[in-house]
Amino acid sequence: MTSDATHEEAVSLLQELGLKEYEAKCFVGLSRMSSGTAKGLSEVTEVPRTRVYDAVRILEAKGLVEVQHSSPQQFRAVPLSEATETLRDQYEERVERLQSALSEMGRIEADDDEAELQEVWSLSGSDAIENRAAAISADATDEVVLIIGSEAVLTEPLIGQLNSLDPSADLIIGTGSASIRDRVEQEIPHATAFLSELDWLHSEMIPEEDAAVGRLLLVDRSAMLVSSIDPQTGDEQAIFATGLRNGLIVIARRLLSQGVVEMTAPEQD
Repeated sequence: MTSDATHEEAVSLLQELGLKEYEAKCFVGLSRMSSGTAKGLSEVTEVPRTRVYDAVRILEAKGLVEVQHSSPQQFRAVPLSEATETLRDQYEERVERLQSALSEMGRIEADDDEAELQEVWSLSGSDAIENRAAAISADATDEVVLIIGSEAVLTEPLIGQLNSLDPSADLIIGTGSASIRDRVEQEIPHATAFLSELDWLHSEMIPEEDAAVGRLLLVDRSAMLVSSIDPQTGDEQAIFATGLRNGLIVIARRLLSQGVVEMTAPEQD
């Protein structure tokens, strides 16, 4: 990555963490200088000099910049380790406040007819999908069946989460790859691992232009998440469904019970 591109990425990331554009530019500029005046910082960052003072004042209030009250004033960024820790604390505090605010708000419930129709939902992004998979797996009381189509989904957080599941619930993990099965056996020792014969799990059987299966998760035969991975971008997309009578879950149960892994037939189909 070029120096200019790295600079732009740093500014963009700081904006994502809550700084405004001029604040982000001034902090990045100061992080590259031992210290600087408003005039010098304006020349480096191309932030108007009159706006430098406003940006630095806010950065100082956030604990990211120190000011020497000389004539002219001198500014410098706090050490990088301190700045990143301060930003992390502020970001986590905002997330906690958001969680608290959202949880305290009353829910607006849909009527029964509308709720009954909303049984299948879509999710995008590996982080969101992994979080949803972890949430529904954590609620398992009887059985978690996970089919892994791509090793990209077998992340360290997923392995840790699977190892933390209630040991009284059966954990069954299948894959079309012997190497993934071996990893599962080694890193998730309490799981029952198996090698699936389903064609759509074998990469050599899937046309290059088609999306590959990422993961298929079935929890207590009543909650399902299935994802695909775009072969060009690596982006993961998923659908999530709940309910014993949900058509997708019925199909998944039957698919998994026919020659893939021994499963007790569900009581309600």
